[in-house]
Order: sequence, then C-alpha cells, then structure tokens
Amino acid sequence: MSWLSGAEAIVKSLELHGVDTIFGLPGGQLDHLFDAVYKTDGKIRLIHSRHEQGSAYMAYGYARSTGKVGSYSVVPGPGVLNTTAALCTAYACNSPVLCITGQIPSHGIGSGRGYLHEIPDQLGIMKKLTKWASRIEQPDQAPKLVQEAFRQLQNGRPRPVELEMAMDVMALEQEVELLKPEKISVPDPDLDLIEEASKILGKAETPLIVVGGGAQEASEEVMQLAELVQAPVTFFRNGKGVLDDRHYLSQSFPQGHRLWRDADVVLAIGTRLKYQQMYWGLDSELTILRIDIDPEEIDRIASPKIGIVGDAKKALIKLIPATERNNRKRVSRRDELINLKQGFSRSYQEQIGPQYEYLKVIRQELPEDGFFVDEVTQVGFASWYAFPAFKSRHFVSAGYQGTLGYGFATSLGVQAANPGKKVISISGDGGFLFNLQELSTAVQYHLNVVVIVFNDGKFTNVQRQQKEWFEGHIIASDLFNPDFVKLAESFGIYSKRVNSPKELQPVLQRALSIDQPALIEVKLREELPTPWPFILSPRSRKS
Repeated sequence: MSWLSGAEAIVKSLELHGVDTIFGLPGGQLDHLFDAVYKTDGKIRLIHSRHEQGSAYMAYGYARSTGKVGSYSVVPGPGVLNTTAALCTAYACNSPVLCITGQIPSHGIGSGRGYLHEIPDQLGIMKKLTKWASRIEQPDQAPKLVQEAFRQLQNGRPRPVELEMAMDVMALEQEVELLKPEKISVPDPDLDLIEEASKILGKAETPLIVVGGGAQEASEEVMQLAELVQAPVTFFRNGKGVLDDRHYLSQSFPQGHRLWRDADVVLAIGTRLKYQQMYWGLDSELTILRIDIDPEEIDRIASPKIGIVGDAKKALIKLIPATERNNRKRVSRRDELINLKQGFSRSYQEQIGPQYEYLKVIRQELPEDGFFVDEVTQVGFASWYAFPAFKSRHFVSAGYQGTLGYGFATSLGVQAANPGKKVISISGDGGFLFNLQELSTAVQYHLNVVVIVFNDGKFTNVQRQQKEWFEGHIIASDLFNPDFVKLAESFGIYSKRVNSPKELQPVLQRALSIDQPALIEVKLREELPTPWPFILSPRSRKS
C-alpha cells in the first residue's frame, strides 16, 4: 500500500502497464496529473501538442505503428471533444488508444452549473465513441480501473478506451494498492472448424487469401499458408504489409479484384471483407472461410461457410499443419502472378501516371524499415494500391473514417514510437492545414518526420465531384494557401519546393539524411488524374 494522490495512482498504474509515452495538452483539470508525470523522472515521456486533436492523432500513430497502447491526456469538455476525430479513426482501424481526461469538480458533475469545460454527460458521450469508458471516483479505484482499461485494450478486438477523473480527486490522497497487469489469454480456436476449413482450403483449385488489420501480427504464418496452397494474398489499406509486396503472392487491392473473379475458396483473415462481399459479389460457386477475433464481424454482411473465432496468429498456427495434411498437389503460380503485377503496374503508369511517379520516388528513397503515413489526398488514394509496403504496420492509414488532416500529426506519433526509423508523411494542401501547428511539436521534440505537401490550391476530390455531378458549380473547394516553404522555415524546418518527381528525388534524399524535420512542397501545375477507377471496382463474379 502506498499513500498516493489520484493523479499519482493513475500514472504509477500506467507505468506498471508499460506506458512510456503520453501525448497531451496541459490545463487546469490536469495540473496534478502532469505533475505526477514529471515525478517519474523521465520514465514516462510527455510530448505536448499544440492542439488536442494533434495529441490524440499522435497516440493513434504510436499505437498503429507498434500494436502497443498509445496514450494521450487532455482537459474535459471541449478538450476531449477536440480529440473525437482521432478516436473515431482509432476505432475504425482497431487501434489500442487510451484517452485519459480530466473532469470538473466531482461535486459539480451533472449539475449543469457552468463549471469551466463542463458538458452534459461527458462519460456517456465517451462510452458511445469507444469500446469502454469509466470514471475513477476515488484514488484507490485507479489501479483496478487502469487494469480494466488495459484488459479492454488488449483483449479481443482492440479499440480505444477512455478513463476520466475529476480534478479534486486527482489532488486527493489515499492509501492505494498498485496492481500488476493482468495476463491476457487468447482463446484457442475451434479445432473441429480448423480441420473442416483445412479440407476445403486444401482441395481448392484457385484459393485466395484476403488479409486486414487483424492479421498484422501474423505475417509469417500468412506467408507459410499462402505458399503452401499457392494462394495470392490481397488486402486494402489496413492489410498492407502483412505480406511483403515484393513477394509474388502479394497482390494489391485492384489485383485482388481481378483474382476474386476466378477464386473458388476465399480465406479472410482479420478483415471486414466489406468491399469484396458488398461490391465484388458473392455466388454459389464461391466458398468463404473466415478467421476473426470479433464474433460479430464474421457474419455481419454475409454468413461464411466456416467462421473461426480467434486470434489470427494462433488460428493459423493450427490451420497450417492441418492444411498440409489435406493439401492437393500444387503448381507454382509465380509466373502468372508476376505477370498480373506487371500488368497492373503498366495500368497505373498509364492511368495515374503523375501520382505513380511520385510514389515510386518515395518508395525508392524510403528505407525498407521506414514508415509511410498516407492522407486523404489524390496521392494518398493512389498509395492504397500503388505504394508497396514491405513490413507489417509500416503503412499507416485512417481506414474507412477518412479523417482529412489526420496524417501529419499521426506521423509524429509514429516517429515518437519508432526513434531512429525514417517516417514520411504525405498531405494535400487542404488536409495539411488541419494540423500544421504541430510543426512546432516536431521541432520541439526532434520528431524528424519528412512531410510532403502536394499543393494544387483546391480540395480536388470535392471539386471533381462538383464538376461531374453539379454542372461545374464550384463552391467552397478553392483554397487560399500560405507559402508552405516560408511557413516551415519560420519554424526552423528544412524546406524546399519542387515541381516534378525528378526534382523530388534529390531533395527527399537530403531531407531523409539530415537530423531534423523537413517539409517538401510539391507544386502541382495540372490536375491529377482520378485514382478512383482502381478502387471503386464493379462486381467481378460471373453471376
């Protein structure tokens, strides 16, 4: 038992659970919490942002790139509400993000008296936006509720959680018994279902594997199974990197659409399988097998032939030897699948040439173990299928939330979690201004991200739709921008402007070689071609 304040009870519990970094923004309701972090003597690093949204996105980047819990702390009311876009992103991408927020004085909660930062039912709001949320009412409750928060973060489907504590409780001292982390046990998959699935997969003539974010920790097993049955592995944003894109079995999203047409058995691992089931089509000639940690996800859209509830890695460890016993004789599909890759590379060059050339330069200069953070921008959309990822978790996306402006702040969290690794963030001129203030954070904490801003003076996607859908009625999609180079230089950041992929290459080489953050503005002179035909694909099944 230790005599601790509420704030100290939280921080010491976080330390016991392995938290080494908290992103945050100070304020009156958090003064005791931040002082408790100070007292850890650097065991917990605190990185403060210039906006609450930036803190939460940094925690998301930390979590997304490591699989570990990313933590942030902000004041209640408008402070925590400013972070909800990032919480939605973490929820969509199944990322373990812990939000720790303050509260108004405990006696005033729910009173409606107008305390600073008071909002109606903050805890109720957070319960709707997260997997789990709770209020710590007394200091001696902190260890148990922190322990429960981590159980929720690490058990089953990972999604964000929230803990809050009133400012007076943070100051209150009590005897507190600190608790070690609970051991999280992963349930065993149903072996009868594993055996049944192995027989179907082993007999398949043209099997296909689809992976999502739930397979990120099972790269080795996915490769073993894919090679065993000669099944190409396809993916969208959150499954990129599960299988090294240089492997002939790794097939990007539009290539997967082509392969879906002729597949007789599909094994879906840790993926919603949304696009495939809703848009590419299902028919009686296609057998679907699924592995997912979330039982609700398995038949959310359609019921598979077999649904195995369990952790992807653990299930595949059982499925591989079972499939080996039941496997038919296989012929390598290397030549067929390399030709498919090359054919689509030519299509990318022909149809999205400008984006493709920029992405090729970035891939060439980014080290193999470097991280790429996309954005809701024309080059970002193209990167979902035209940017090769070599390692699990090294391609970071906002998933289906499509949170414009998430990328730069997220990349700082990626960099903080992966010191010594190179991180490139791409942005459009529209999205970059959402969190450009975090240039200050990058410099202050030596987060040496290279951000590439593609500047065409408009919200391109919106304006394209206005032209195509509304007879060219352009409204609110033209942008007035600062001089991005001078802006970055005013923060003391290395910055250059380029006009082509050829010009980008030496500048990017230089930016990646220096020990400081960098900004490269790409001035786009012509409108980029639409990247959407490779994403919004029509039904591909025969019937």
